[in-house]
Amino acid sequence: MATEAMARIETPGSVTEGASLDSARQLGASPLVRWYATYVCSRHEKQVLSQLEERSIACFLPVYKSLRRWKDRRKELELVLFPGYVFVHIDLKDRLRVLQLPSVVRFVSFNGQPAPLPDQPHPYLKVGQRVHVRSGPLAGADGILTRRKDKFRVVLSIDLIMRSVAVEVDEADIEPC
Repeated sequence: MATEAMARIETPGSVTEGASLDSARQLGASPLVRWYATYVCSRHEKQVLSQLEERSIACFLPVYKSLRRWKDRRKELELVLFPGYVFVHIDLKDRLRVLQLPSVVRFVSFNGQPAPLPDQPHPYLKVGQRVHVRSGPLAGADGILTRRKDKFRVVLSIDLIMRSVAVEVDEADIEPC
């Protein structure tokens, strides 16, 4: 089964295939307008997206294309990347407009308050890139990202002992140089 990842941003009056969340973030000028994740009924994501669009609420639904094969045919399907979630770009005082939609269950919350998504996503790191360890026991060391798995594996060159060592470092502890 072949899959191709892509994002689809739906905003009032436009559909952009392959766009990033960063370009969608530029929709709201007010500092009170933030991105929030809403939990929706199972398999209702596209329906909620069209209802949000009808109400002129900026929204984001990442999808990917997947080629499915059956005995008698093949079909390319557009599947939701995060089943059960639709992202909205609103001022929190307008959340009732979203919650009134029939298939919207609730906002993803923390301590009873809708949790805004962070403005800065984690930097994209690729194999071979120089990285800096910003926290943990090796804080301040620089190295090269050699492999990715559950955690990042980083080769750090330590000048003091004139050796290179391979250590596993958590993703949150490193940043690109």
